Amino acid sequence: MYCTNCGEKLEESTKVCPYCGTKTPNYGSTIQQQYHPMAKSKIAAGLLGIFLGTWGVHNFYLKRNSQAVAQLLLGTIGIFIIIGPVISGIWGLIEGIFILAGEIKEDGEGIPLRD
Repeated sequence: MYCTNCGEKLEESTKVCPYCGTKTPNYGSTIQQQYHPMAKSKIAAGLLGIFLGTWGVHNFYLKRNSQAVAQLLLGTIGIFIIIGPVISGIWGLIEGIFILAGEIKEDGEGIPLRD
C-alpha cells in the first residue's frame, strides 16, 4: 500500500502515514487497494506495446528509456536494412503481451503498475 498524499510505501496495517501524517484507508474505513500516485496503467502500457511497440512508445511511457531508444532507432534507422522494423515490431508485440499478462509488473523506476 502507498500513501495517497506523499506516495511512500506503507505497511498494510498502517493507519497514519509516518512520513506525512495522512490517514490511510485503514483508519476506520474499508480497506481498498492503494497504488503509488505515479503508478502507470498496465492496460495502457500493454496496448501501446502492441500497437506502437515498433517505436518503443510503451517503454517511453514506462520510463524504460534505454530500451525505448533502442526500439526507436531499430524501428526508424533500421529501415535501411529492412528487417529492423520487423524485429522491433515483434519485440514490442511480445512486450505488450507480457505487460498485459502480468509478466512485467513495474515501470523503469520500480513503481508497480496499476490495473
